[in-house]
Amino acid sequence: MEDTGLRDELAMERTRLANERTVLAYVRTSLALLGGGAALLHFFPDHLWLHATAWTLMLFGTMTLIVGIRRFVGVNERLRKDSR
Repeated sequence: MEDTGLRDELAMERTRLANERTVLAYVRTSLALLGGGAALLHFFPDHLWLHATAWTLMLFGTMTLIVGIRRFVGVNERLRKDSR
């Protein structure tokens, strides 16, 4: 019986770690989008259509970060609730 409790505890820890890896992937993607947009703004200051593309990339980067953090917090709360 004790073996089952340990197995459940380890499964919960794996799920928490997977949630952390997922939020880090969101952050990495967000930073790549923000960096790409900033690079376009910096290296092509005279092209209007590239400015629009850059700001769109930066908007998507910000949205990606917000979605990633909200998902992380939501899953974390559900995991805490389930572990009680």
